[in-house]
Amino acid sequence: MDHTPDAGQWRLLPELIEHQRVRTTPVKAEASASAQRLTFDDGGSVFAKFAHGERPGYLAAEANGLRWLGEAAEAVVPVLYADDRLLVEPWIEPAEPSREHAAELGRQIASMHAAGADRFGAPWRGYIGETFMDNAPAGETWAEWYAARRVEPYLRPSRDNGALDAADVAAVEALAAKLPGLAGPEEPPARTHGDLWWGNVHWGDERAWMIDPAAHGGHRETDLANLRLWGGVPLLEDILAGYMEVSPLADGWEDRIGLHQLFPLLIHTTLFGRSFRGRLMDLVSRYA
Repeated sequence: MDHTPDAGQWRLLPELIEHQRVRTTPVKAEASASAQRLTFDDGGSVFAKFAHGERPGYLAAEANGLRWLGEAAEAVVPVLYADDRLLVEPWIEPAEPSREHAAELGRQIASMHAAGADRFGAPWRGYIGETFMDNAPAGETWAEWYAARRVEPYLRPSRDNGALDAADVAAVEALAAKLPGLAGPEEPPARTHGDLWWGNVHWGDERAWMIDPAAHGGHRETDLANLRLWGGVPLLEDILAGYMEVSPLADGWEDRIGLHQLFPLLIHTTLFGRSFRGRLMDLVSRYA
C-alpha cells in the first residue's frame, strides 16, 4: 500500500494501524478526535484525523469546508479522503514563517473571501473546536445573522456553566442589538475560514497553509480579526499587506476587530468556563 491509496483502501486504515502495517506518530488529541502522522512502507506520510465520541458529521463538515475553501485558494490544505470517522490530508513538514509566505497568505485569503458564498452560514452542520456552530440562515444582513447564529446560541451554555452571570448576558445581548449600527458598510457574504487563529495557519517550506476550518459564508473581517487572537499570528503585518494588495478593507475595520472576536470568546466561555469571562466582558464594555 503506497501513500496515495484509493477510497476503499483508506477505509482500511484503522485495521492496518491495528496490525502495525502503518507506522503511526501521534500529533495531537482532542475530546472528539485524535490525529496522527501515518508513514507507509515507501516512506511517504499523510496526516490523519480519527473521530471518536458522538458528533455526527464532525469530520465530514471539516472536509466540506476544506474543499469549498480550496476551490478559491491554493493555500487551503487539500483533502485526500474523508468520511464521518476519518479525514486524511497530505503531511506537510513544518517550517519557519517567512515574510514572502506571509504576504502570499494574505493574497490567498483575499482571493478566498472574494469567491463569496450563497448566503451567510453554510448548507452543512457546523462545528468549531469541541462545540456546535449553527450555520442556518437568519435575517437579511451579516449583523442580524451574526447576532442570531454566532452570539445568542452561546449565552445560555455560558450562563449554565457559570462563566457568565445574568448581568453579563444582558450586556452581551445589548451589544448584539447594537451590531447593525456598528458593523460598518454592508458587504455580501465572503467565503470565510471561520476559525483562522494562529494555530490554524501551518507554515511549510512552500507556503503557509490554512487548516482546520469552521468554514461558512461570513464577513471577511472575521478571519482577519481572528488572526490577532491569542497572541497573534507571526508576521501579521505582512499578511495584511498582502491582503490589501488584492482587496482593501472598508474604512474603520480596525475599530470593528472586537466585534468579530466576540464569537470566539463566547466559544471559550462555553467550553472552558469563567476563566475567559474577563476578556469577553472587557471587549463588550469597549462597545458599550
